[in-house]
Amino acid sequence: MPRYDYDLFVIGAGSGGVRAARMSAGFGARVAIAEERRLGGTCVNVGCVPKKLLVYAARCSTEFAEAEGYGWSVGNIGFDWQRLIRNKNREIERLNGVYRTLLTKAGVTLFDGRATLVDKHTVSVGADRFTAQRILIATGGQPTIPDFPGSEHVISSNEAFFLESLPERALIVGGGYIAVEFAGIFNGLGVDTTLLYRGPLFLRGFDEEARHHLACEMEKQGITLRFGTNVDRVAKTKEALRATLTDGTVLSTALILAATGRAPNTSALGLEQLGVTLDHNGAIIVDEHYRSSIPSIYALGDVTHRLNLTPVALAEGMALAKTLYGGRPTRVDYTGIPSCVFGRPNLATVGLTEEEARKQYAEIAVYISRFTPMKQTLTGSAEKIFMKLLVDKSSDRVIGAHMVGEEADEIIQGIAIAMKTGATKAQFDATIGIHPTAAEEFVTMREPA
Repeated sequence: MPRYDYDLFVIGAGSGGVRAARMSAGFGARVAIAEERRLGGTCVNVGCVPKKLLVYAARCSTEFAEAEGYGWSVGNIGFDWQRLIRNKNREIERLNGVYRTLLTKAGVTLFDGRATLVDKHTVSVGADRFTAQRILIATGGQPTIPDFPGSEHVISSNEAFFLESLPERALIVGGGYIAVEFAGIFNGLGVDTTLLYRGPLFLRGFDEEARHHLACEMEKQGITLRFGTNVDRVAKTKEALRATLTDGTVLSTALILAATGRAPNTSALGLEQLGVTLDHNGAIIVDEHYRSSIPSIYALGDVTHRLNLTPVALAEGMALAKTLYGGRPTRVDYTGIPSCVFGRPNLATVGLTEEEARKQYAEIAVYISRFTPMKQTLTGSAEKIFMKLLVDKSSDRVIGAHMVGEEADEIIQGIAIAMKTGATKAQFDATIGIHPTAAEEFVTMREPA
């Protein structure tokens, strides 16, 4: 008889947890997974997937506006928020079913319920208890709302995906991915939108010039940007929400969305009682193989609060499965990971920012291009694309690429592959571009800025 009920028990069926469970089962391990909410975690239910669907919806307004320049006569345009949300919900439900099928086909035992730790080898799900040689915590994170007078009138991004109706005015508070993206979504859907951030410029940690360019483009779209101030208190009246800012300004709005950070989902799991070491944010501290301070308990993904991106959690789940059950100790390479802010327009990036590159390399070359995309030449739009390449002069290797503009996400993904292989600027220059495209600019930059 086996000593334990399972070889691996996973708590949390988000991207990382599901990948680890499926792959471990594929290697022959006896695996169970528990999820108290919907399968797929944040990304599928209240993150990447529904966000991107809303981004697509918001971009339609721009397409309608630009169509006239290409000879189209667009009649009365109507938008139905509730229809969009119904369609979005139907797609999410389909994906929930896909995840369930993937797990069951892989031979993973699935429990619908909240799991907590009893001891270092025992998990409780409802009234049942199960033992496992190893336990993996993959419970992700959740949005946080600052504590100030009236904060009960503020929503998070979770609730924004299920609004009963679209507000006429919205105030977005925050300066990260979610704040910028929801500002673009609401603005594109016709909402009078203000983005408020306490710092001097949003998207701290991204390339400085790319951030400035995006701010200019967002203002062209009609988004009001207010930097250097924050919400002090909120009051609800019959007509609206009144937000008093730290600079004394009072803003009247129909909705306030706080996108000011996320916290790891580690409370009430039994971690601290067992002595699992957490950091000051409540994140589980793990080693390079995702093992916590208790050798039988592992953690990966957003609950470790390191690099909170879905593809990273997927890579970590795969690495864990290979290491524990595949006979191939594997580590994730966290360098050169591309990412994108799906704003209006997109900001995509891979590698170092100029600020980082100047600290790490003795001498760098910077190549910059700003231009009107061909698509806008007949529309009268003032949109400008921004592209930037950073090159280490001693090796000629491309060490950073940044783009603000339409399809930046799709273009930078290809650039990321080249950079991962160690591509040089000479190799970029030797590559024949596809003409006419915006992407060809990355292989035609000849003079450093």
